Amino acid sequence: MANLLENLNIPPCIWFEGEARRNSTVSILSGLLFFMGWWMIIDAASVYPGTVAAGYHMCGVVGTLSLVMVNSVTNAQVRGDSYDAGCLGSRGARIWLFLGFVMGFASVIAACWILFADFVGAKEASQWPGVALFMQNALIFVSSLVFKFGRTEDTY
Repeated sequence: MANLLENLNIPPCIWFEGEARRNSTVSILSGLLFFMGWWMIIDAASVYPGTVAAGYHMCGVVGTLSLVMVNSVTNAQVRGDSYDAGCLGSRGARIWLFLGFVMGFASVIAACWILFADFVGAKEASQWPGVALFMQNALIFVSSLVFKFGRTEDTY
């Protein structure tokens, strides 16, 4: 079965060379996911005023801060190839990256907690603000992952 597609020759696509534009495509996709996340929570807060408490927005702020923390460290700094200065060197970059991921996971978990604790069980209120809050944090986290691991170069 492994030899079935071995001799299949597919001609290269001349009009689209994705590898040369990979970083810009990943950046656009990441920005679009980030925008969609914030747009959902802004929509929920404007359509259902008073249902999204001010404290609920902290999940999105922490998720955005996580995105900045995760993507401010290059892969070369984490590997220790290009960064050996500072008081911690590559170990400090790894700690910074770890704290960024912890904050991202925490914001997604907190949004999921708020969704099920305050919106799923409530019969009189709409569930869309809770779903929007969860989707905001999930999209911000996915945007962070796409931007961090989708790029080919370590240059920003």
